[in-house]
Amino acid sequence: MADNHSKEVRSINMSHIRSTNSKPEEIVRKYLFAEGFRYRKNVKKLPGCPDIVLPKYKTVIFVNGCFWHKHDCPRFVWPSSNQDYWRPKILRN
Repeated sequence: MADNHSKEVRSINMSHIRSTNSKPEEIVRKYLFAEGFRYRKNVKKLPGCPDIVLPKYKTVIFVNGCFWHKHDCPRFVWPSSNQDYWRPKILRN
């Protein structure tokens, strides 16, 4: 399947995809806060820059999506187009 956008337009589109504060992260943070947990977000000085850090409990939480991380989730589906590009990229994550 050919890309319908120029390189410049595709670059702009991809730059708008959130790497932090995604909807799944917001749901987890809202739940934790409602349960009385206090946390820090995206602490860059820790390895892997965890999405949520619970300093009191010395615990970190990573909220990984099914598409980018292929963590054996039953919802994960390999992309049907451009597989030569996506398969190695996803396997690297």
